[in-house]
Amino acid sequence: MREFVYERPTTLDAAVAAFAGGGEAALIAGGHTLLPAMNSRLRQPDTLVDLAGVPGLSGITRDGDMLWIGAMTTHATVAADPTVMAAIPGLSALALLIGDPQVRNRGTIGGVLANNDPSADYPAALLALGGTVETNLGSHHADDYFQGMFATALSDGDIITRVGFKIPTASAYAKFRHPASRYAVVGVYVAKTADGVRVAVTGAGPGVVRWPEAEEALTASFTPEAAKGLVLGGDLNTDIHASAEYRGHLSGTMLARAVAAAA
Repeated sequence: MREFVYERPTTLDAAVAAFAGGGEAALIAGGHTLLPAMNSRLRQPDTLVDLAGVPGLSGITRDGDMLWIGAMTTHATVAADPTVMAAIPGLSALALLIGDPQVRNRGTIGGVLANNDPSADYPAALLALGGTVETNLGSHHADDYFQGMFATALSDGDIITRVGFKIPTASAYAKFRHPASRYAVVGVYVAKTADGVRVAVTGAGPGVVRWPEAEEALTASFTPEAAKGLVLGGDLNTDIHASAEYRGHLSGTMLARAVAAAA
């Protein structure tokens, strides 16, 4: 790890200014991805901008049919917050499946969504719940936010401030975890609303995706039986942990478990 300038701004404007101060800059929230990348020299920023001291970036509120979570809110807080439990219990349960207690007490929802790891959990929830990512420069709907592996609609200078989730009538997340990393080999989030059903899958391919065939089947009958026999297709991952064929079938199994939990 080479030398860098460490900035700890106390306002959002100061964070934006520090990020634009010259050279390569990086924002740090929980640091679970950035710091290992810096240690291995995959990232070598000239300036590291720590968002921990910026007020107003954490907290959870409900506003009508939306649940808003500040970007610097930790996974542990999301998992235990009574407002989340009451509005979207599936989201609370998802947060409890992230990593281990150390990760959950340090990692943040904004950091996960900015990084957009293809096996991360929150992207599936955001996409299935038709959520919104708000930044200092504007907002991005979930359908347009995810743009491939580790790629998002965020531009330079975009700092996530809060994340909004539409409150469903029912939702749940089912995840087959890698035993060491606890990332999703496959994770499926199912959300039922007055407009129908949305299903999002993480871990199976190079990025989070919606599953139209599952949405159609579950809109007709929101039961585990409706998920029987469904196999996710498309560009799926094959690696030392699972083949593409295995991930496709596993997606159907996780789908049925998510529907059973939601129902």
